[in-house]
Amino acid sequence: MSTDVLTSTDRKMARAVEAMDRDFQGIRTGRASTSLVERILVEYYGTQTPLNQLAGISVPEPHQIVIQPWDRSVLGAIEKAIQKSDIGLVPNVDGTVVRLNLPALTEERRRDLVRVVHKRMEEARVEIRNLRREAADALKKEERDGLMGTDEAHREHDTLQKATDRYVTAIDAAGAHKEQEVLEV
Repeated sequence: MSTDVLTSTDRKMARAVEAMDRDFQGIRTGRASTSLVERILVEYYGTQTPLNQLAGISVPEPHQIVIQPWDRSVLGAIEKAIQKSDIGLVPNVDGTVVRLNLPALTEERRRDLVRVVHKRMEEARVEIRNLRREAADALKKEERDGLMGTDEAHREHDTLQKATDRYVTAIDAAGAHKEQEVLEV
């Protein structure tokens, strides 16, 4: 039973790190990337639809994103959705495509983005610690119920702590890498 708890917790911790990495992809680094706009929700026939399901998104130049909708009637909705989003870019609509020009990041904006990275890292660490606490409580309950001995419970707690440390280290490494990307000129 305790191995099920540890396996499940390990999987959940891995998903928490993956979610943080996905969030990092949406943070601007001075270079154009399709991940900046892919998850923007656009009002399409009364339904909130991710932009990548409505249009082809490409990066023809290092500082430009081109969005070419498959249905021209959605151009206005895409423009509105980009303006409402918090990416801070102004869409240029020219008939059949939407162009987003990425200006160079200022030093102040870079510091703001680093703060966002640190905030997301801390959220991921908190999630990992909460998962560790839940698993530790489950292990203690198993020990109280007599499903495992004291020595085995200590080994399981050590294994749980090692997994927690491994994922916190992964969070720190990914955050440091993203911070370096953001600060790179």
